[in-house]
Amino acid sequence: MPAAARVRWAVIASTAVAVAVSGCSSRNGPGAGGSGGAGGVVQAWWGDPQNPLEPANTNEVNGGAVEGMIFTGLVAYDPRTSKAYNANADSITTADQQNWTVKLKPGWRFSDGTPVTASSYVDAWNYGALITNKQVNASFFQYVQGYADVAPASGPPTAQTMSGLKVVDDNTFTVALSQKFSTWPQTLGYTAYFPLPRAFFSDHAGYLNKPIGNGPYQITSWTRSQQMQLRPNPDYSGTNKPQNGGIDLKVYTDTNAAYADLLSGNLDIDNGLPNSALKTVQTDLDGRYLNQPAGINQTLSFPLNQPQWSGNNAATVRRGISMAIDRAAITKVVFNGTRTPATDWTSPVLGDAGGFKEGLCGDACTYDAAKAKALIQQGGGFPGGQLSISYNADGPHKEWVDAVCNSINNTMGNTSSCVGRPVGTFADFRNQITGKQLTGPFRTGWQMDYPLIQDFLQPIFTTGASSNDSHYGNPQFDALVNKANAEPDQGTAVGVFQDAERLLVTDMPAIPLWYQNGTAGWSSRVSNVMLDPFSVPVYTNVTVK
Repeated sequence: MPAAARVRWAVIASTAVAVAVSGCSSRNGPGAGGSGGAGGVVQAWWGDPQNPLEPANTNEVNGGAVEGMIFTGLVAYDPRTSKAYNANADSITTADQQNWTVKLKPGWRFSDGTPVTASSYVDAWNYGALITNKQVNASFFQYVQGYADVAPASGPPTAQTMSGLKVVDDNTFTVALSQKFSTWPQTLGYTAYFPLPRAFFSDHAGYLNKPIGNGPYQITSWTRSQQMQLRPNPDYSGTNKPQNGGIDLKVYTDTNAAYADLLSGNLDIDNGLPNSALKTVQTDLDGRYLNQPAGINQTLSFPLNQPQWSGNNAATVRRGISMAIDRAAITKVVFNGTRTPATDWTSPVLGDAGGFKEGLCGDACTYDAAKAKALIQQGGGFPGGQLSISYNADGPHKEWVDAVCNSINNTMGNTSSCVGRPVGTFADFRNQITGKQLTGPFRTGWQMDYPLIQDFLQPIFTTGASSNDSHYGNPQFDALVNKANAEPDQGTAVGVFQDAERLLVTDMPAIPLWYQNGTAGWSSRVSNVMLDPFSVPVYTNVTVK
């Protein structure tokens, strides 16, 4: 999910808009060992997903990595350029940027042998949107007509399906949106929009135990908190055929343990490298190491649903905290060049034309200890007298959280003003966030779902959005996002999105910390390792020597 301008805007004509089929590099992934298929089986680093592997219920990286291996959506993204291209879709067309016709490539099948049809998408999207199904990605369907009926702001749903979705025939369906959305086709490679087989609805428990998709791999076994085995899907009809015999995803709760396994030959690809390895990884692995820009940023979010973090005084304290963080020193000392201080809420990989605006955050994201302390004191100080930053202990976060706290403590002249609060595993941590259990700031990061500035703003900061962990709500922000989505001109739309982003400077629901590079190391047993612009290994391309 990395490099130059990543946003691909639709070309608007007076009669139709289409996402054209284009050639694409096949995807690439982790490690080696074992045997089978086109080569050996790759042993790869992984972490437990937060939720069951339902497409509309997966909005974090561990689950998303698997969903991307077992599913292929209407659209996919070139792993080198991030350009959107038609995958399961044959065409996606419109005459007005609001009413769309989707035609599927015929003959596609799920890994259980059943056909992929228009109903596979329509039924999946209706399931994902229906509020009683409690899917975390439900808001991704908010622009489909009838969404408010299946997911009302309050009370029970008044319909079970969205009126804007219609099946025309086995390979065709139509989508009526509630407003113009010129870049809608480019969003459709995201997990939430994947199709579902009939078995998902007829045997839901069986599906959750062994998910079924239409992608290049199929799950053959899954022991939670230990390992998932994936093997090539013989019914896959796409172009990204696996160049290996499969992928074994191994769950690690300690990044140092994973790196030790990589060095000893018990792991083939590690894309969760510990910070402690960054200074020596090139030498340790004899150059088998990638460090490249990615569509990822890291932030510090606040629970604005908690009374101590709501209101104007709390916003003043949050801006002070942002100015108390010496991003330049931390990225240099802790991350050894794999991070860049953030000055906005997007990513440089979008490029200026795509919506990245260097310096948009201004002074609020610039280290200034004196101003920071004054703002914190002006806002009434830290609630409870101390700042406690929560983070998942199974990731490489302790070093930088300690460094952030040291910077804040130095600013305040108090060695105990800020402390880190480790929380078990990533799944435990995410459950505390979504369960609204956290009362202080917590680490957050965003790996883009698709290469649009919209994706860095709408899912995270619009009211009630799927990844709005801070529970931020600003009607003016919401209105600007809607206005930008309806704008057919690229330059105008980007400008409106940036107008919305400027509201975050004052409100500061999440503090931008740094832009993240994708990193990965691999063993001598595998070749053709690459990371896509989302910093996910392109598993299908990896070959075993």
